[in-house]
Amino acid sequence: MSRFARLVPVLAIALSLVAVPAQAQEQGPQYAPTMLVLDASGSMKGAKMDAAKSAVHTFVDSVPAPAEVGLEVYGTHTGSSDAEKTAGCQDVQVLQAPQRVDKASLNGAVDGITPSGYTPIGVALTKAAETLPKEGPRSIVLVSDGLDTCSPPDPCEIAKKLTQQGTQIVMHTIGYGVDDQSRAQLTCIAQATGGTYSDAPDGKALEKVLPRVSSVALRNYESAGAQITGTAGWRDAPVAGAGQYLDTLGQKETRYYAIDVPQGATAYFSGTLSFPRLDGINQLDDFNTLQLRVYGENGQDCYAFDTAQATKSSDGVALTISKAWTKAAEEKGKCTGGGRYYFALTWDRVSAGVPERLPVELLVGIEPAATDPGPAAVLPKTSFAEPASAAQPVIGGGSFNVAGSLPGNGNYTDTLQRGEYVFYRVHLDWGQGLAYKVRFGQTGGRGLDNLSAVTTTLYSPYRDVIDRDYGSYNGSESTLPNEKALATVPVRYGNRNADVQSARSQSIAGTYYIAVQVGPTTDEGANQPVPVTLELTVGGKQEAGPTYATAAGPGIFGDKSEKQMTEGLVVRTDEKPASSSTGWILALVFGGLVLLAAIFGGVLVSRRRA
Repeated sequence: MSRFARLVPVLAIALSLVAVPAQAQEQGPQYAPTMLVLDASGSMKGAKMDAAKSAVHTFVDSVPAPAEVGLEVYGTHTGSSDAEKTAGCQDVQVLQAPQRVDKASLNGAVDGITPSGYTPIGVALTKAAETLPKEGPRSIVLVSDGLDTCSPPDPCEIAKKLTQQGTQIVMHTIGYGVDDQSRAQLTCIAQATGGTYSDAPDGKALEKVLPRVSSVALRNYESAGAQITGTAGWRDAPVAGAGQYLDTLGQKETRYYAIDVPQGATAYFSGTLSFPRLDGINQLDDFNTLQLRVYGENGQDCYAFDTAQATKSSDGVALTISKAWTKAAEEKGKCTGGGRYYFALTWDRVSAGVPERLPVELLVGIEPAATDPGPAAVLPKTSFAEPASAAQPVIGGGSFNVAGSLPGNGNYTDTLQRGEYVFYRVHLDWGQGLAYKVRFGQTGGRGLDNLSAVTTTLYSPYRDVIDRDYGSYNGSESTLPNEKALATVPVRYGNRNADVQSARSQSIAGTYYIAVQVGPTTDEGANQPVPVTLELTVGGKQEAGPTYATAAGPGIFGDKSEKQMTEGLVVRTDEKPASSSTGWILALVFGGLVLLAAIFGGVLVSRRRA
């Protein structure tokens, strides 16, 4: 296999799907504009460049028609002598700007590359960023066989600066046969932007890593929201109204946010931190926790404490912590009644290898007081009935924001790469509920080399975990859960006061989320895409909901989230834990062998509340 054949999946990955408005759904899937930055320095002469060209040709031939792809090279217009360094360190050429792909033109540009000069990585990243569109998710894929020979500017500092400026450019780096110093530089670039670094010391290693790389950026978590900056204390915390916000959170850091809650209203707050996929992290040092505390209007502790933990975070887990604050419905007191409350979010436990700061997505909702709560809470959960309809292809998304839309009863098919964590959305009105199972189809592989952890999680509109299930998958067809389906009770306002605690989060109509994860295999060379079918039942009759004392204005969760409730990703037209808290070690028996569940820890999220 060519040493640069790994380019094909990485580039395909970088063309990440992004959400599109409902009125644009007939146009088909849209992709993040992507710039390929190719090292054409003197060290790439001969067989290396031949292999790289072959890999890029293969990629170009597989690019979807609507995708926007650009090509940039450095090192083609000078030699590598000392006398040519000044010119060589500015020698960056955009051979094709990101545009709807013209395969013949792009392949011709690749054929014309002749390596000869310096390695100005920092300058190349800057120019690639300038060439991409100014807004929306964008990607850069950098292929280099060595260290930047033109620093300063330091390429990692450039990547950090772009991130600090609020750009949404994710950079994925590939190093072939690089030394430790070069590897560190390329890794720094990737981590600074939420991307990934991939190492290819030789062809054998490349063959194993190739499938894993295919899943790294395919559907990365796309954080979104209005910019907000939390504070280190409650006194000067920013006041957040209903809506979605985007901040950053550092290791061991606490940030405060204020919410004004009217008398009788319910406030919703959630924080989501998405961890990058990482290699080589010891499973005993692969835990992250979020903590959430609530304080009253004078900073007094309301003794409301939540914690959420993700194990095996290096599998690319999206960790969410949430709170429904109902104390404003009580008489006025230190931590009751209407007024200003402060929500303090902490990244408490930190795993090895993660960036010093990560984007944190905040969702805030304000639900007015109800003068008539409507029908009383009701059990049992929605019954599951295996859909008889033909399967419909759907594109899941890499985050809550771009979750694929499941419009009702039916079978929905998708294909997940090993290591992906993928989201889907279902709209439930008052009186409705859902039940579902996930069927993992057969692939060519078998045995322990093909063994992956699989998990599915059901979330409420404010991203509270309703239920989850997990298991193992070895390439043979399997279903999750293998017994009772995951399900909600019928959605009613009164559920928030239900005797059964597990029903309380199903007290608001809106978008419910289903997440599915397929973990990586023990042998990366055995990674094969997994066909997935979501079997969905939406039951119950729509009914009148509560009568609110005041109108909810633009929506309980603000304009953006209400819009998202009715818009989903495009459906294709052709053809990225037990139900209770799990902090202990489980054993899985397969093929007569006992495997510690810590191997599959990335699918386990434990929560504790006080």
